[in-house]
Amino acid sequence: MRIRILSIVLFYFLFISISGCGVIDYYFLPKPEDTAQELYEAGVESMKEKDYSDASEFFSKLKDRYPFSPYTVKAEVSLGDALFLDGKYFDASEAYKEFAALHPGNEEIPYVLYQIGLSNFSLFGSIDRPQTNISEALEYFYRVEEAYPDSEYAKASKEYIVKCRRSLADHELYIADFFWRSAKFGSAWKRYAFVVRNFKDLPAVRKYAMKQAEMSYYEYQKTLSQEEREKLQGSWKELVDWL
Repeated sequence: MRIRILSIVLFYFLFISISGCGVIDYYFLPKPEDTAQELYEAGVESMKEKDYSDASEFFSKLKDRYPFSPYTVKAEVSLGDALFLDGKYFDASEAYKEFAALHPGNEEIPYVLYQIGLSNFSLFGSIDRPQTNISEALEYFYRVEEAYPDSEYAKASKEYIVKCRRSLADHELYIADFFWRSAKFGSAWKRYAFVVRNFKDLPAVRKYAMKQAEMSYYEYQKTLSQEEREKLQGSWKELVDWL
């Protein structure tokens, strides 16, 4: 009888030990990582739900954990899209640039270059601030137009080229107008002349700049000596002849 009881007790403890291992494993051991496919599908689902922050996280994890997975290339582009749609334009631009550097021959390159341009264009603040991002956007829109003229992004790039050029011209005019209002006529003349020379594709802007350049030149002459005026007239004639 005692032997039978002892056997039951031993069996009970053995059962608890085995079960306990399962419980311990469940709560304390690290859970298996999601596969590349699972992470990609989770990211796509988050994009559909417009949860771009979660989507970015899923695509980033996939890229970091499975760099050689067939899902990784798609995830790299999707990461840029998620960041862009989340309003994180600088981060989106960097993600797209990384993709372009790693996969220069990929079929998505026209889209990626266009998105880099669009991301930088979206960083525009106001005409009184440096236009560094607009200049970079213009560079990428030109690349799409010139390297991929038959792509669906070429037409949109042309439209943004005009917008970028206008933004750059407006910035120059803003500075020139400031100099004009501050009676710094020499500096104003040089800025207006720069617009006249470099923005022939914007007739209305160029017409205004030409008129202001003439007035600035006239006012600037009043502040100079006879010798300085003669030298200045030569440079102005060169500008007019060049136009």
